[in-house]
Amino acid sequence: MQKFNYHSHTYRCGHADLDMKDEEYIQEYIKMGFEKIAITDHCPEKNIIDKRDDMRMGYNEKDEYLSSIKHLREKYAGKIQIETGFEVEYLPGEEENIKELKQETDKIILGQHFIYDDNQELKIFGTHNFTDKELIRYAEYIKKAIELKIPDIIAHPDVYMHKRENFGEIESKVANIICEEAEKHNIPLEINLANIFNKTYFENQKLNNDSIEKQKERLSNAVYPRKEFWEIATNYNIKVLYGIDAHRRGQITKYKELIELANEIIGKDTIKKLNFIKE
Repeated sequence: MQKFNYHSHTYRCGHADLDMKDEEYIQEYIKMGFEKIAITDHCPEKNIIDKRDDMRMGYNEKDEYLSSIKHLREKYAGKIQIETGFEVEYLPGEEENIKELKQETDKIILGQHFIYDDNQELKIFGTHNFTDKELIRYAEYIKKAIELKIPDIIAHPDVYMHKRENFGEIESKVANIICEEAEKHNIPLEINLANIFNKTYFENQKLNNDSIEKQKERLSNAVYPRKEFWEIATNYNIKVLYGIDAHRRGQITKYKELIELANEIIGKDTIKKLNFIKE
């Protein structure tokens, strides 16, 4: 079982448990036997582009956030390794600001939640029905970010299946662009567990302890991971890891069950072919 996790958020993003302190996450990870983690909250924007409420910390919170994680790294030294980090989105024109965040942290994960359209308007997964052209642009943004050496990990690379039921030619092309670039630059891809958690153990925004069999019945509601994407990934020599994408109390403690549910979606034969990293 993977004893590290590089995808965790804090109350500062505004859509996690607002009363859950940074230290509580650390204590849950220790309780579950984790050896190394990174706290990678949604990055602040020096130039405000994503104007949604409750989606990321303000830029004036950045230094306090990094200071808190560094303090916990020292406090829990010997019990667990803790890295600082951010989850970022690549956008043309923001390269220097993103690289500045990279220089200040240990780990950068790329969670590409949006793109610019032809009119330089922000289009966001989950709220906008992406055209085929926009899906290709999503893949090109990820490719460009990798070329610029921005991410250490690509988070939920199959998030583009939001609002898409069929996995056809365009969807396959997006997967191949991402996997080819990840292979070329040796960047791991993340099997994200958050959407599964939200549709099963956190159904209706309330934590439950229903049986794993009951949770499997709810898996049809999960948008990602998408099995077709990971079947394509097996054609490439790429590294893969699970990411909890922790936002809630109890999410970390359901880690083993969430992996079982992810494997149920992707399929055991495909899981066996993927190259999971060991660190």
